[in-house]
Amino acid sequence: MTTAAVSTRAAWRELVGARDLLWTWTLRNVRARYQQSILGWFWAIAQPAAQVAIFAFVFTKFVPVDTGSTPYVLFSYVAIVPWTFLSTALTDMSGAIVENMRLVTKIYFPREVLPLSAMLARALDFVVASALVLVLVIYYGLPLRAEGLLLLAVAIVIQLALTAGLGLAAAAANTFVRDVRPLLVLALQLWFYGSPIIYPMEAVPAEFRALYALNPVVGILEAHRAAWLNRPMPLEWLASSGAVAVACLVLGYWFFKRSETLFSDIA
Repeated sequence: MTTAAVSTRAAWRELVGARDLLWTWTLRNVRARYQQSILGWFWAIAQPAAQVAIFAFVFTKFVPVDTGSTPYVLFSYVAIVPWTFLSTALTDMSGAIVENMRLVTKIYFPREVLPLSAMLARALDFVVASALVLVLVIYYGLPLRAEGLLLLAVAIVIQLALTAGLGLAAAAANTFVRDVRPLLVLALQLWFYGSPIIYPMEAVPAEFRALYALNPVVGILEAHRAAWLNRPMPLEWLASSGAVAVACLVLGYWFFKRSETLFSDIA
């Protein structure tokens, strides 16, 4: 076994051993966000719901978007929820090390706990926001299929892997170059419009769809729609998203672990 493999296994065991700290810091992030809030967890639903309300008004009244037999509110909300998780988690993760630099310089613990706990805190928001998806699906009378729920579970695992990989890399990079976080916010804005969130995949010209599907978010969002809305989905899109997510996770974690020994020197 190579030295790198041994080091990776040791780092993984250390992270697993710190699972209580990971969960404690996750809850701390949640409490810090909602402690002085009157509406509390309602904001996890309000943010994507408000976006969907605006999009539904624009894209049904002024610039109609064809979503077939699926109401536009349901069509867009199903995609907005996972996208909101991805974008907010990446933003929070990118600043996790910098915002806790005093802790990093004084106490030893697996540094990846900080960005990963930021991601898990947003994952709890994702679960809450998904409750409204379930309510809408029941309201519109769509059946829930076992194969759809399985597809949804796979999509969520890929979504978490992609977010973790990109977030770890962003957290490490932002420690050395503080321009990373604002650049990430800009990139997320562009990524939003380059993903099938407010428009269907069918709006993309057929000759460009294979290239378009290389965007890892495409397979994830279409899997959410396929699971909740009983829409067909080429599994190769999800497989492509999975391959990109695994690559991002491996490279992002590698970059983070290579960089963490220098974090204290930056403080």
